[in-house]
Amino acid sequence: MLQICSVLLILAVTGAGPVASDDDPAPRLRQGSHQSEEAGRKQLEEYASTFDSAPQWQKRAANIRQQILRGAGLDPMPARPPIVPIIHDRRIYDGYSVESIAIETVPGFYLTGSIYRPTEGDGPFPGILSPHGHSRGEAGGRKRDQNQIRSAVLARMGAVVIGYDMVGFGDSLLAGWKHEHPKLLPLQTFNSIRILDYLVSREDVDAERIGITGSSGGGTQSFLLTAIDDRITVSVPVVMVSAHFFGGCDCESGHPIHVSAHHDTNNAEIAALAAPRPMMLISCGGDWTQNTDQVEFPYAQRVYRLLGAEQNVENLHLSAEQHDYGASKRQGAYRFLAQHLKLDMKGHKNTDGSFDESFVTQETWQRMRVFDEKRPWPSDALAPNSEVLFPAAKRQRS
Repeated sequence: MLQICSVLLILAVTGAGPVASDDDPAPRLRQGSHQSEEAGRKQLEEYASTFDSAPQWQKRAANIRQQILRGAGLDPMPARPPIVPIIHDRRIYDGYSVESIAIETVPGFYLTGSIYRPTEGDGPFPGILSPHGHSRGEAGGRKRDQNQIRSAVLARMGAVVIGYDMVGFGDSLLAGWKHEHPKLLPLQTFNSIRILDYLVSREDVDAERIGITGSSGGGTQSFLLTAIDDRITVSVPVVMVSAHFFGGCDCESGHPIHVSAHHDTNNAEIAALAAPRPMMLISCGGDWTQNTDQVEFPYAQRVYRLLGAEQNVENLHLSAEQHDYGASKRQGAYRFLAQHLKLDMKGHKNTDGSFDESFVTQETWQRMRVFDEKRPWPSDALAPNSEVLFPAAKRQRS
């Protein structure tokens, strides 16, 4: 009989860069604008030449998925014990409610966020993760208007939505955590896995209808989590998927998830690992997604076509728009998520057919905080920027 016991795998948050393995002594990073747009296009052509059938793609996809986890330091996957959430301060608004939440993702690290829930019905409801991007300061993170608005609208349409803080944003920023260090990607990716663990464990959530959407750095979290975790059934990464841009932050590309001795890929192909699950790429003319409709989307279409699911992939390309999750981008996301998660669209549209956002109450940061003077951090919370211990599952025979 197999038993699971825990050992501690130490990940130093303040340490050096990626650790070399025996078979890949010099890990290689692809960060930021690593290559030209033309090089990205040719790279996708080279990738496409390696598969011409569904089984060939599935074999390639399985290897990429494994190497992403390995490069991120999450293979083997750390232990994931049952989550005991800290939830308080329910606020009721027009058709939805908001609660503050914190979960312990690894010993002593508390991930903070907001739960948006419909005030009508008992569920089970679809669940949606809503990661934010790199907008800084008290007006950024999950407080940013574009994050609050989409979370509230989707909740009123019948979803349980969780917006959660990046490391060094929101509550963790106020506590003193920083976002600039080379061990960021494993912790932040594991935080996404753990908040997903919590979401699907809720009795009011239908674990077969789980979506994720975010823009910029939140777009990276969206397509990366979808690639490595098949519990995500619908994804909408916004203004991020590119064949030539790899993310400018260590939380996106600070570990060798794109290239190793065993794989070579880019973010356009990582996003395609969503196939055959429904995915909408939202792109614009004002950033590195300006060619998505001509380069990255056709690659995804080919993958979906091989899997007999071309109807499940879409691209909303807004050539005159900039790098954000603005109103027109949100409108496209609402429609796609509602269609594939079976959300209620009746009574949630304006006379022109657009989804209503006028009812949303935007909260102040003081209202959104999970921990403050009245509700202090748990006594076992780690000191900011200190070492993080990932409990790794180890199999032993009894």
